[in-house]
Amino acid sequence: MRDDDFADLARRALHDSGYSIKAAARAINYDPAYLSRVLNGKQQPSPKLARSLDELLKTGGALAGTLLDVDERSRMTRSVANPSRLDAGTVDALAGILAAYRRLDDTVRPQSVLPATLTQMNEVIHLLKGARGPHRDRLAEVASEFLQFGGWMLAQERQDAKAVHLLNDAVELADEVGNGTLAAQALNFKGYIARQQGRPHGVARWYSAAAYTPGAHPAQRLGDMLQAAAGMAESGERDDALRLVESAERLTAAAAELPPPDTAYWLTPEFNRLNMGLANLGLARYADAVDHITAGLAGLPDELRDAPWTWEHRDALKRAVAAR
Repeated sequence: MRDDDFADLARRALHDSGYSIKAAARAINYDPAYLSRVLNGKQQPSPKLARSLDELLKTGGALAGTLLDVDERSRMTRSVANPSRLDAGTVDALAGILAAYRRLDDTVRPQSVLPATLTQMNEVIHLLKGARGPHRDRLAEVASEFLQFGGWMLAQERQDAKAVHLLNDAVELADEVGNGTLAAQALNFKGYIARQQGRPHGVARWYSAAAYTPGAHPAQRLGDMLQAAAGMAESGERDDALRLVESAERLTAAAAELPPPDTAYWLTPEFNRLNMGLANLGLARYADAVDHITAGLAGLPDELRDAPWTWEHRDALKRAVAAR
């Protein structure tokens, strides 16, 4: 994580929230000149400053999570200089940065997180090319998830062709190391793109592929079956859609017993109520769609309720209410 990546993220997040540098400095009781140097990449941010900005912006510690401590910086420098001697600490640090980026996506506009995401993603891919030894596969998993996340961010910005390219690369890397949860999530995002493009056949295809990917988590299978069912229903394949919904319902208990996978931490039982709502909307069971989507939105954690990706569910709810 470079200081100018933090600067870019923090500067954009402040702008999104309507803060000038002076106003932000006043709000967190910092010297405006110091904050300006940090936000322009001229001075390293302190963990205390990052935490203060997180509190101001209500980003739940995500900005602070993008910073490396002294040991992590040292490890990262050594690994970049000599990728063949990659160590576990470097991989853990990169995974932590990625987790923080994903949390930022829950509270900050996609276009504000995208530039730093793609920069960091490219650095991880470059490191992977020279990596050797026992930690290489774990780095490949982090790289796959970075590609997946980059694809998701581009998809939210409707840069669909670029998004699909990254998601295809993410699937290949996930398959290389045998990580079914990562592969399934990348395929899931391809289904999301098809839905944004209004292609129900693509929705059915990619969500079905995600649902039946070996190694996928039960919560992934459940959600993907439901979204595939929505695509099937909208494609006129009602009987197949109903069978998928029945299969998904049989997974409900198993999915609820396990914590969601780290790569899809949002896949709680409440979130999958949203997916059940989409399936029922596709099947023209409007009252059920209203019930599930309403419950799903109400069950989201506070930090997710206004996330940009919830907009399509709110739109689906409006359509279900109007058709009920």
